[in-house]
Formats: sequence, C-alpha cells, structure tokens
Amino acid sequence: MEIIVTIFTGAIAGWIGSMLYKGSGFGFIGNIIIGILGCFVGYWLFKKFGINMGTGWVKTILTGAIGAIIILFLINLVFKKR
Repeated sequence: MEIIVTIFTGAIAGWIGSMLYKGSGFGFIGNIIIGILGCFVGYWLFKKFGINMGTGWVKTILTGAIGAIIILFLINLVFKKR
C-alpha cells in the first residue's frame, strides 16, 4: 500500500513542479520519478534549513513539488536546449 501512496504523491508533486516550472515536460512516468526524487531533495533541504511545513499529505506534496522544481531547474541547467 505504501508504494501506491508514494507513486501517487510523486505523480502529484512532479505534475505541480512541471506546471510551475515551465518548459519541462517529461510525461506521466517522468513526473512520478521527478516527484519522488523531489520529495527526497525537499525533505533534505527543509531539514538542513530547519523548516517545518506541518504534517500530512499537503506537506508531502508541497515538499515534493518544491524539490521537483529544484530538480527540473538543475536538469534544464545541465541539459540546456539550444
């Protein structure tokens, strides 16, 4: 059951990240991967800076979306379209 929740929150976080960071389209599977990786990045960053966004689904999705935006920025920085 936990894997389904992880995939679901990763998909939502990746979709929100790709909507907020224009110019990045990786499709459904790409959004899931970016969202799940974004959750790891977001949690790591928030822990580093001592930021607490509360508890629950909203925290998980917002943290993942912020992390996804950071990952999308780095991907576009490295693989800049010409």
